[in-house]
Amino acid sequence: MLGRRIRHTKRYREIVNALMKNGFSHFLFRVGLADRGLAKVAKSEDVNTSLKSIGKRLRYALQELGPTAIKLGQIASTRYDTLPDEITAELEKLLDHAPVLDFEHVQHTLETELDDSLDNLFDYFDPEPIATASIGQVHGARLHSGEDVVVKVQRPGLKPKMETDLEILHGIGDMLEERTLWAKRYRVCDMIDEVSDILTNELDYIMEGRSGAQIAKQFEDQTFVKFPDIYWDLTTSKVLTMEKVTGIKVSDIEALDEAGYDRQLIAKRLSNAMLQQILQNGFFHADPHSGNIHILPKNTIAFLDFGETGHVSEKLKRNFGSIIVNLYQGDSRAMVKTFSKMDLIDEKTDIDALQRDLDKLHMQYESIKLRELSLGQIIVRIFEVVYHHHIKIPMEMVMISKTILTLEGVLGRLDPDFSLMNEAEPFARRLVMKRYHPNEIFRNTLRSISDNVDILTDLPTDVKDVLSVLKKGRVGLDINVKHVNEVMRRLDKISNRIAFSILMLAFSIIMAGLIIGMAFVGQNTVIWELPIIEIGAIIALMMFILMVIIIIRSNRM
Repeated sequence: MLGRRIRHTKRYREIVNALMKNGFSHFLFRVGLADRGLAKVAKSEDVNTSLKSIGKRLRYALQELGPTAIKLGQIASTRYDTLPDEITAELEKLLDHAPVLDFEHVQHTLETELDDSLDNLFDYFDPEPIATASIGQVHGARLHSGEDVVVKVQRPGLKPKMETDLEILHGIGDMLEERTLWAKRYRVCDMIDEVSDILTNELDYIMEGRSGAQIAKQFEDQTFVKFPDIYWDLTTSKVLTMEKVTGIKVSDIEALDEAGYDRQLIAKRLSNAMLQQILQNGFFHADPHSGNIHILPKNTIAFLDFGETGHVSEKLKRNFGSIIVNLYQGDSRAMVKTFSKMDLIDEKTDIDALQRDLDKLHMQYESIKLRELSLGQIIVRIFEVVYHHHIKIPMEMVMISKTILTLEGVLGRLDPDFSLMNEAEPFARRLVMKRYHPNEIFRNTLRSISDNVDILTDLPTDVKDVLSVLKKGRVGLDINVKHVNEVMRRLDKISNRIAFSILMLAFSIIMAGLIIGMAFVGQNTVIWELPIIEIGAIIALMMFILMVIIIIRSNRM
């Protein structure tokens, strides 16, 4: 952390001052993120400590700090399972605004990246941006072949700044999780890692273009979904040129109605397109807000901007599908089993208490009609219950829940009666039943056979190696026992007592044998004028009394 502070002193000071200016100086001093000589703002402050006020002041600070901090806040705003509602509500208001970039910078980036003059590259290029954000600007243009396109141009010098911010954030996150319980509880480092992944993707326009093309491939045989074509010869990591898609923004309900579009059909098509991406193909548009969805003639859905995408593994798809089916059926026990299959439950988890809490949650929604339920909100409530039991939710599932919540907001405006839960249930059921399909069973069997063949193939060599080690006497057992000296002392005492007891028992047996033997043959028990038997009996009795005293004094009667 100290090394980062030295390397990035200026930016570190900007971050600290932005937080202190917005009333977080007490927090900064308490966790050791600032000292008296570093900040311009006085340590003493009188601020409103309500959650709403904290959220608002945090939003102002993040807005001031730029794109990296804004993206962190936007991700934090989706963590309904961990952050208070008052704070997430404020962070949802974070806007990615930035001043318009001078056209000279835009032209320089285009000509440098595409290695040609602007006139040779485009027949026409509009110097006024269509949209501007902290990462880049979007301009309209026309190719010499006559096609209208939009060109996204990255701001110059942005990558080094973001890398600096991310390095500082990682250092702060590590320190906070070491020093505070709330940072570990809210998984600050996980959020910073997610910010890092998203920004890495958004800074590489080639990756964004490939993501869009990959999702578009899922809908090659469907005419009701549209994705803009990418002009790869005019695309680099800092310039993205794509087909211009002109439609009505999905949130413009009045314009959709005036154009005669069927909003119920649009809602169904949009939900099916997103569910197909998430539950069927496992690669999806993770930011389906109204600005990224336009409606074209014939109620066609057009997806834009693929800077934020999500990936779901086959195992996670099946498990998420199981959760939806469990929700639909109200089966808390099956849901707990699903969490167990996901390796989220360990020996510390109180499974009975978890199931009781899930049952209580189910009872809250039991009387509500299914179409009135928000799938995203229920998933968030489940995450809250699970999180209460110290179960860590995979970040991929958090991203899915965030995407579903965003989607439901769009669908709710299109058709207030639309139920994503109803639409998702058949997808989820097919996904769960897929594992029992003969083809899937056959594939899993082949995979299992292949794995076992590998084990059997390696077995002779492994056995030979083990036997070789045994023959050479190299097998060692390394046991680490805390307070080993104390343990050894106690073992020593125990062994001494056992030995003493054995000796006493042996002496007693010998004495008993002598008494019985001499009595049996009728011999005198006096040797060298000493009553041997009587003396032996007295010694044995004394040893017995001594042993009893030792046991009583050790408090282990």
